[in-house]
Amino acid sequence: MAEPRAPRKSAADPATRWRELVELVEDARQRYYVRDAAALSDADYDALFRELEELEAAQPELASADSPTQAVGGERSEMFEPVEHLLRMLSLDNAFSSEELAAWSARVERDLGSVPAMLCELKVDGLAVDIVYDRGRLRSLATRGDGRVGEDVTYNVRFMPAIPRTLTGTPEHPVPDLVEVRGEMYFPVADFDALNAEMLALGRSPFANARNAAAGTLRQRVDRREQELAAAKDRASTAIERLRADLDRASRRLELLQLVVHGVGIWQGHEPSRQSEAYAALSGWGLPTSERARVVDDLAGVQAYVDFYGQHRHDVEHEIDGVVVKVDDLATQGRLGSTSRAPRWAIAYKYPPEVVRTRLLDIEVNVGRTGRVTPFAVMAPVKVAGSTVSMATLHNQEEVVRKGVLIGDLVFLRKAGDVIPEVLGPVVEERTGAERSFVMPTHCPSCGTALAPAKEGDVDIRCPNQRSCPSQLRERVFHVASRGALDIEGLGFKAAVALLDDAIVTDEGDVMGLTAEQLRTSSFFTREGVAEGRVLTANAEKLLAELESAKAQPLWRVIVALSIRHVGPTAAQALAREIGDLGVIADSSVERLSAVEGVGPIIAEAVVEWFGVDWHRDVVDKWRLAGVRMVEERVDAGPRPLDGLTVVITGTVDGWSRDGATAAVQELGGKVSGSVSKKTDFVVVGDNPGSKYDKAVDLGRPVLDAAGFGVLLEQGPDAARAAALVPDPGE
Repeated sequence: MAEPRAPRKSAADPATRWRELVELVEDARQRYYVRDAAALSDADYDALFRELEELEAAQPELASADSPTQAVGGERSEMFEPVEHLLRMLSLDNAFSSEELAAWSARVERDLGSVPAMLCELKVDGLAVDIVYDRGRLRSLATRGDGRVGEDVTYNVRFMPAIPRTLTGTPEHPVPDLVEVRGEMYFPVADFDALNAEMLALGRSPFANARNAAAGTLRQRVDRREQELAAAKDRASTAIERLRADLDRASRRLELLQLVVHGVGIWQGHEPSRQSEAYAALSGWGLPTSERARVVDDLAGVQAYVDFYGQHRHDVEHEIDGVVVKVDDLATQGRLGSTSRAPRWAIAYKYPPEVVRTRLLDIEVNVGRTGRVTPFAVMAPVKVAGSTVSMATLHNQEEVVRKGVLIGDLVFLRKAGDVIPEVLGPVVEERTGAERSFVMPTHCPSCGTALAPAKEGDVDIRCPNQRSCPSQLRERVFHVASRGALDIEGLGFKAAVALLDDAIVTDEGDVMGLTAEQLRTSSFFTREGVAEGRVLTANAEKLLAELESAKAQPLWRVIVALSIRHVGPTAAQALAREIGDLGVIADSSVERLSAVEGVGPIIAEAVVEWFGVDWHRDVVDKWRLAGVRMVEERVDAGPRPLDGLTVVITGTVDGWSRDGATAAVQELGGKVSGSVSKKTDFVVVGDNPGSKYDKAVDLGRPVLDAAGFGVLLEQGPDAARAAALVPDPGE
């Protein structure tokens, strides 16, 4: 099957181009809504749909009632019985920029004569459903289908604890005689990732997005599977076991599906006056609504909400692809009305897509600073999450095999925020037979040394030539300057390469003692002067100044900068806090280092092994001679306020960066942990805290907000306990 793609705009006449666009959009919709398989990326589909809308606006005679621009959703599959919605389910118009969002707001204001209050909520990347309750009892669950008729999947509710079978009213919010509820079925992020891992293990294509995963799960004929199993008594035991495993997998996936309610259709009884009031009623009946929905007064409030979740979309437990903005007042919604496919009182602001499809052109390997040889994907450049990507990690040879990718495959690529781009898996259905397997090299591509696992049983293979392998040298010199190590902004990758290529440094040990005279020998760091010959560039001057400042960095950053295997910031901070002297750490035994909380035997062995190499100690000696801090500075003023306390910081704490909050706790003697346990003394919670807050609730640990965190730092633990919230797990 040829790779589906959005063709370039042709020079054909408008009618011909209109037919091309209709065919492409309809094919993509058929695959997406009926087969639960994305034929195009979201970005390509949106571009095609937008071009079709613009063409019909410019050539009104081309538009027809059966155009995709006039339709809602997709077709109903013949696999399920049809169910007609009590009130038609509409789609939403999209905005892809702040300007388009402002234009929609201006149209609403123009039609109403004033700016209405707006309700903002997250656009869940899931499957839209319609649920009908008759006198508080569930009558039907259906997919959206074409907006008028959906698929009856009510049978599957028996496996779905997320959907209440009955609604419980309150005096303030009595359950109406008949209510039609609209919502979104979704997989939490962790369950979605686990489901894709299962798909890869079965040799199938992973789901391109959470919406396809939810649709493929909800639209399962579990009733037929049960009938097949019941009728299979006379068949071979292996066939019965296969049927049973298939049924178990289907029911287990349905159990994982979650629901969030975001609207209503028919409502017979005491009707609310605002969308936000309706959400309060739905929540009171026992239906899951979003706690992140907010009512704002104007466009500035809408934009602030959009911007916030654009930065924090990965702090949410489920995938989102944008924000939905609705006029809050229901009577005003009625005044604004709808087009044939979308309400005029709502719009979806779409974030840049984070999963796309592209061609895997090759698989090459990179040699890292500790010698680890890592395969990476070379791909046809593609725009994802707002940036153009042409490379992605594949971790190790076993991961390449697990994901089942072949060179030449069409693959799903994910880039979530600042996360390194990752190949999710192949689009198996698009293979032509010309693809080929990746073969891991046997020798280092940088220095030619034979590759081997560091220890028996290791998944990773390594280049053992740590001393002089060019790739490892470059990576280690660059790592010294990284943000997690000595944070030397002026020492970028190109500068690191120039230092080695021009023989100014032989290894990372020479970096901290660099002088202006040495840099003047390199054309990379100098420029032509007027009379004085070659002079240092501004970047070179900046590098020298930053090197001088870096010598005073805390000991834990120095330890990280040494590129000791397994030793990251957490272990380095523990060693610096507990031992406090690099010379003592270098001479410590595995037993001594293992006793440091947060270190353990694997890290301890790696530290002892590293300091057992003569040239490693030479690196430390060079840094010591250059004036780099080797001892943690401590003020001998008795016990510090937070000595012995363990603090967990989660979410975005107002007024603090994550590093700044961590350093503040450590300076007062406290330990910052990455996980909540019964030994945790305080959990500091900011915006979008995630699962760590839930764990604090389960364990009943004291929780501090930003103000409480200030009390902890300024007045100590006793005052903080008085200001803390101790969650009740039973609530």
